[in-house]
Amino acid sequence: MSAAFDTVPPARPGALAGRVVLVAGAHGALGEASARACAEAGATVVLLGRRVPKLNRVYDAVAALGPEPAIYPLDLEGAGPNDYAELADKLAAELGRLDGIVHAAADFKALTPLELTAPEDFVRALHVNLLAPWLLTQACLPLLKQAADSAVVFVGEDLDRVSRAYWGGYGIAKHGLAGLVTMLAVELENSPVRVSALQPAPMRTPLRARAYFGEDPGQWPEASAYAPAVVHLLSPAGVAQRGQVWKVRA
Repeated sequence: MSAAFDTVPPARPGALAGRVVLVAGAHGALGEASARACAEAGATVVLLGRRVPKLNRVYDAVAALGPEPAIYPLDLEGAGPNDYAELADKLAAELGRLDGIVHAAADFKALTPLELTAPEDFVRALHVNLLAPWLLTQACLPLLKQAADSAVVFVGEDLDRVSRAYWGGYGIAKHGLAGLVTMLAVELENSPVRVSALQPAPMRTPLRARAYFGEDPGQWPEASAYAPAVVHLLSPAGVAQRGQVWKVRA
């Protein structure tokens, strides 16, 4: 892992042509931006999220940029192994392939002392930010392995920052996610499946606003500034970041 931030690479036209990419958290800030960028790069995008009206809005935007996308409504908080297995089966049956997953879904309510965190909020944070991404990936691995080159992209965090007080289940989950990336990347190093994580510098998102409500959000770039980095990791060019937590700054 590099201590310095790399610059977000420019988008390459057609970098994902012919590929199918599943974006979890597709109606969130980075999720929607990633879905749009993947479509522009030629991918057929599967939009996964829990709010159908928002998914429909993203669908319209993505459909105008590239191949016709698909919508898959699913609440990661309540989903279990059978739900993810059903998703993988439907992807295989209806699209015939899967070349990438972007784990952009996140759950963070507010900075709260652990002692005062409601148990259900702590469990939800661990589930949405760590357990669900793994269960979804595990269910899709057989399909990902059928591709000649595929990628799983997690979204990382500054671990020094989220180790501090009040980050609660979100911070703990992000530490676990970093361990998952390292372990899974080694286990899959001889397979076609590349595993990496993207750690963007500060960006303008609702999650950051909840954590830093006193700062001026205008000082940070929109999440769309980091979407080309997601496309890079999903494309064959992302082999250079295989097994890494890639720190980028727009």
